[in-house]
Amino acid sequence: MKGSIVAPHLTTPAATGDLRALPAEILEQTCKRVGIASFAFAGIWAWVLLMNTVVWRLVEPDGGALLGQMSGRANLVAVVGIGLSLAMVFVAGALHHRPSLLIDIGLGFEVTNALLIAVFNWLIIPPEWYPSAGVSFICVVILFYPTIAPAGPYRTLAAAFLAASLDPLVFQISVAQGNVYDLRTYDLLWTFGPNYVCALLAVVPATVIRGLGKRVSRERELGAYRIGERIGHGGMGDVYRATHRLLARPAAIKLIRPEVLGSEGPDRARVVIERFRREARAAANLRSPHTIELYDFGTADDGTFYYVMELLDGLNLDRLVTRFGPLGADRTVNLLKQICLSLGEAHERGLVHRDIKPSNLVACKMGLAVDFMKVLDFGLVKASSDTRRDGPELTSPDVTTGTPTFMAPEIAVGGRPVDSRADIYVLGCVAFWMLTGRNVFEGPTSIAILTQHVRDAPPAPSTLSETGIPPELDRIVLECLAKDPDDRPESAIELFRRLDACPVQPWTAERARQWWELHIPESEVAELEATDRSIIGSEPTIALLREE
Repeated sequence: MKGSIVAPHLTTPAATGDLRALPAEILEQTCKRVGIASFAFAGIWAWVLLMNTVVWRLVEPDGGALLGQMSGRANLVAVVGIGLSLAMVFVAGALHHRPSLLIDIGLGFEVTNALLIAVFNWLIIPPEWYPSAGVSFICVVILFYPTIAPAGPYRTLAAAFLAASLDPLVFQISVAQGNVYDLRTYDLLWTFGPNYVCALLAVVPATVIRGLGKRVSRERELGAYRIGERIGHGGMGDVYRATHRLLARPAAIKLIRPEVLGSEGPDRARVVIERFRREARAAANLRSPHTIELYDFGTADDGTFYYVMELLDGLNLDRLVTRFGPLGADRTVNLLKQICLSLGEAHERGLVHRDIKPSNLVACKMGLAVDFMKVLDFGLVKASSDTRRDGPELTSPDVTTGTPTFMAPEIAVGGRPVDSRADIYVLGCVAFWMLTGRNVFEGPTSIAILTQHVRDAPPAPSTLSETGIPPELDRIVLECLAKDPDDRPESAIELFRRLDACPVQPWTAERARQWWELHIPESEVAELEATDRSIIGSEPTIALLREE
């Protein structure tokens, strides 16, 4: 499984015609446009059906048997075109995560529409209706489709020439059936020639769009890192997969663009910028192996703030419990102890995380170790003892920072100093989630949840768990969830000692390895990556909740 979560490089030589040369966002939009184009084709064929079933009866009420017979065959072609287009809409939705395959199928869709038009031109319209040369609607299909789905130039050219050749091919079939056309060789050249001219021109939009994609890729470089696909989104910014251009080391890069900062006024922009810088400084100064590692930090030419962190191979606790159910007491204790080591260092430096939650805690593979915990997203970190070191309070008026489901009462209420024991409370909420698969408090609104954190007594995890939870672990979790900070364990290191003495069966490295091999074997890695994007890095989520 090592390295399996790292996607292939998104930049490959253009000569290969590989669509991976296009950024993921462009391919994603291309998939959507294929569906829209298919709807458009369905509408065009519906228009043909309308013309042949309604309009011709109004315009040519005495059209005769020939027109009626032709209309019946034309309706059949139109119905086939509508069905094919609607089927392509479904395919576009089903294959949105496989753009290369979808675009290849789309080329077949282009050729098939050209075939239907050719059948309409030469097997349905009577020969006597061709007194002179005319341009086929196939030209429209050949020129229009590459602007929607930019395949490689060679495939675009091949599909376009195949579509262009269908007019003369079906014409020969029509002649072989005995139809006689009053068209000279010169007329046929003017009839079929534009198809091939358009086939040559079809390469132009495909090449332009691919060139645009490569230019976007070149521009998506920050420092020594090349930005890939987006893998996370949250209040503090977006997270993208990145690769060091020289070392080829995979990483996750988090950035905030300047236009986003000014969307809510200068005060909000100042808060976000300072939080972003504080997160980078905090992560850079922490050395615990259980804290996300920071590689780089800086500002791009356009004012974009960014920092680069390690790309993790694992599952955050939110996804882990949601997918596999509550963890046993033994595994919960093992993971909590590792989290305590990360928080213990931060607390000794006078820093409070203030946004501990399952989505910020990742159980991952690190070399040969599995179930190795990493604590992410120090975006709300705050000095507990000396706020002067970082300037004024980094909050906006009437704003509560954190996540309601995982928030200490003193943060929710405000008005009193917040220290490391706020993280202890939230760690109790995380332990409750790991043991039961449920949140300590739930409610219809953020205010309702915060009110319960302040007022209501939490239930013991053992009352909601189907697995055995030792009474000692029950007591530890409930002490962490005490309303009064003085009643909680005084530090993360003290909590570590309490957990280490808890009478549970040891969760050994061998047991952890067996769990990973059973539940996430090598054969499931590709499927896991496609369905659970949280395995590949930090999910920057900072909730700013205005009072409701």
